[in-house]
Amino acid sequence: MKKVLVAGGAGFLGSHLCDRLLNRTDIEKLVVVDNLWTGREANISHIRDPRFHFVQSDVEELQTSDKFDEVYHLASPASPPWYMKEPKRTISANLIGAFRLLDLLKKGGRFCFTSSSEVYGDPLVSPQPESYKGQVDCTGPRSSYDESKRCTESLLFEMQRTQGLDVKIVRPFNVYGPRTRPDDGRAVSNFVAQALTGRPITVFGDGLQSRSWGYVDDIIDGFARYFWMNETDYRGPLNVGNDREIAVLEVAQYVSRLMGGIPIVFEPSPPHDPTNRRPDLTNANYVMPEWSCTISYEEGVAKTLDWFRQDMNITAAEVAEASSRRLAKAGR
Repeated sequence: MKKVLVAGGAGFLGSHLCDRLLNRTDIEKLVVVDNLWTGREANISHIRDPRFHFVQSDVEELQTSDKFDEVYHLASPASPPWYMKEPKRTISANLIGAFRLLDLLKKGGRFCFTSSSEVYGDPLVSPQPESYKGQVDCTGPRSSYDESKRCTESLLFEMQRTQGLDVKIVRPFNVYGPRTRPDDGRAVSNFVAQALTGRPITVFGDGLQSRSWGYVDDIIDGFARYFWMNETDYRGPLNVGNDREIAVLEVAQYVSRLMGGIPIVFEPSPPHDPTNRRPDLTNANYVMPEWSCTISYEEGVAKTLDWFRQDMNITAAEVAEASSRRLAKAGR
């Protein structure tokens, strides 16, 4: 029986990963550490499993006498407005967090790290294979996230090379879905939260920048298959995402239609916003040939909107009222 630690387990991806881990019968204890900086207690409040234990702490400062058979490191903000605001804290969570978590890993245990497609920067190659070295500005405003992910990858692969660390690393692409914060700042959550409160949908730039939108259930299924379900010697990094590339504006227009024609407004692009993002899934198809993203963005966005409506306690009547106020204001 195993002891498992999930850093960042009250976050968007982390909480969904905990749900999948608790389906396993070989785990005797699952510990989540999260400082609730971007995570939310509401994301794990549904868990009643006696094996589950929550510790509110910075991952770098976690105090425990336990050693763990498996460690999952997801302790980092993933939204540009959040990590650009606190770069020191972001770098610390990724890199210093990894140092602390390595100390808590049993000898021979497995260390799983959730990196990011942001390590490719604004890519000049599409789709992006794991071998692509990326187009990252190491002094730019997004670098605290990009470079701390890259440096943590470097640390773990060097630990594997020099000490035989059992490591697996994923690079997820543009994940969205339930349990995202309304103030998360990424495209789908922004569009949905704005539409549900009767505000115009904000698109940055011309909206023609493309992303590969992966619904959270599909992405976590990929994580589970790679991290523990499938036997493989491939250490990573492994792209996990949907390889259907869609413009940001198209998603905004779809949300607008779902909500009865919410207007779309355009704002200047944030600095260093990537023009494109699409995973090369050759390695993923080899490592887990039975896996693919099966939920279309149309279905996934509709599911996400329904979840946000419940999470924000917004009724259909309130949405209609907000829409009426908007139309009345526009008619003045």
